[in-house]
Amino acid sequence: MHKLLASFALAAAAVLAQAQPAAPVTVEGAWARAALQGQGSSAAYMTLTAREPVTLLGATSPAAAIVELHEMKLEGDVMKMRAVDTLELPAGRGVELKPGGYHFMLMDLKAQFKPGLVVPLTLRLRDAKGAERTLKVSLPVAAAAPSPHKH
Repeated sequence: MHKLLASFALAAAAVLAQAQPAAPVTVEGAWARAALQGQGSSAAYMTLTAREPVTLLGATSPAAAIVELHEMKLEGDVMKMRAVDTLELPAGRGVELKPGGYHFMLMDLKAQFKPGLVVPLTLRLRDAKGAERTLKVSLPVAAAAPSPHKH
């Protein structure tokens, strides 16, 4: 009986792996900014490295009604923020989503983002063949960017 269950579990895992191919992107340093009481938005940051050319289409989170990909850009002497539809992730080169650059805006928050909380985010990606995939990311909430680990 145990062998039958183990075989079924292995077969089911193989089917799921084929149905949901791993997204060809690694995520490092993901975090979300803490929000003050009554503040309805926050931002999320991370570094995305694609193994093959991929397009970031956006993201969703149960923690926010709206998640948009934004870019901050200096135009003349004025820093402007605007939503962007997609972001190209070239193969082998990390693309940093950071304060003052590309980032996710999480708006209409369901609850206050307090330090210590972990917020789920699901990235939507499209590969060069047009196949869309998702990648789940855990965002630790912090008041400032976490320090890099020294090994």
